[in-house]
Amino acid sequence: MAKTEYKYDVAIIGGLGHVGLPLGIVFASKGLSVVLCDIDRKKAELVQKGIMPFIEYGAEKLLKDAIASKKLLVSLNDNQIKKSKNIIIAIGTPVDEYLNPKTRDFLEFVASIRQNLSTDQLIVVRSTVYPKTCEQMLNILGKNKKWKIAYCPERIVQGYAIRELTQLPQVVAGLSKEAVDEASALFKKIAPEIIKTEMGEAELIKLFSNAWRYVQFAMANQFYMIANNFNVDYENVRKTMRKGYERAASLPGAGFAAGPCLLKDTMQLSAFSNNNFLLGHAAMMVNEGLPNFLIEKIMKRHNIAKKKVGILGMAFKADIDDIRDSLSYKLGKILRFHGATVLYSDEFVKDHTFVPKEQLIKDSDIVVIAVPHSAYKNLTIPKNKEVIDLWHIAKGGTQIA
Repeated sequence: MAKTEYKYDVAIIGGLGHVGLPLGIVFASKGLSVVLCDIDRKKAELVQKGIMPFIEYGAEKLLKDAIASKKLLVSLNDNQIKKSKNIIIAIGTPVDEYLNPKTRDFLEFVASIRQNLSTDQLIVVRSTVYPKTCEQMLNILGKNKKWKIAYCPERIVQGYAIRELTQLPQVVAGLSKEAVDEASALFKKIAPEIIKTEMGEAELIKLFSNAWRYVQFAMANQFYMIANNFNVDYENVRKTMRKGYERAASLPGAGFAAGPCLLKDTMQLSAFSNNNFLLGHAAMMVNEGLPNFLIEKIMKRHNIAKKKVGILGMAFKADIDDIRDSLSYKLGKILRFHGATVLYSDEFVKDHTFVPKEQLIKDSDIVVIAVPHSAYKNLTIPKNKEVIDLWHIAKGGTQIA
């Protein structure tokens, strides 16, 4: 039987997202031919011009080089999938309004591209999926055929994927030895080390990693609330705890714990454990409750219906432009519910309703530094302004919480 000739080494489905695009750029930088398959026409037009549609440090030059060399192409047509030797699915499992994973959506997507897949290809699931999803894919594709399905979870920090893809070991699991071997060979082209593991282990590694971080942030935020209610500065407590004491070195600072992965993966792990992940439930309550705690502190000192409150930082973390699940918006919504006039500003997020940080500080009675963007470090705020600065990065102002 003649060997199938493929036009591309790799096709990445969801290739214009925060997971798929950096991965495609790095593969292309190593000489592989990559096609990015997506449905976002606006992003596609930008990428084809060598322009990153979101902040990813170190990506722009590599993208321009890959586009110029024709090692990286963009397609809005699913037919390109059948022309690729390796298929990487970089779309995750959403959660519904009841906090349950919508596994069916992912499987229905796999069914929709079934006609473009063959057993000659390696199919790699890259984003977080609910445990056992890869096995369920076999029911969609057909158990009577020898499909090569691997799970190679991403564990990168958003904004720094280009660096971390070539520095972090890659976990590889599969439903067959052939799938594991081929996935290992593929990712060995970019990763310094391949760690082969069982499918169930790999699925839990991804969920445990994000849930662990989320619970750690919840501990810090709970400590912050306890200290604040005791009129003690949590950050001073933390610094003293960590100084020369390695066992406390990993204690994080307080702050909004958000983004598209930590909360969602904690939810998925909770659902998978039949809602018995009690620490996860508690972490959600603490982290999602921090905006309410801050507003309660403000309301003890002010009638906020008569105040202008400025929120500095609308992205979900520092020095990026991604607003998905950002708690800054929740904070603003609750403030408006209580009658406050709310101003927004961000150094990276583009929104015509936002104002420059200088104007926000000038016009606001109360300033909340919600995200520790580098531009806010040592920011001087007039002493007549009330300030909530969980990160201790600004100067001046009168601390509320």
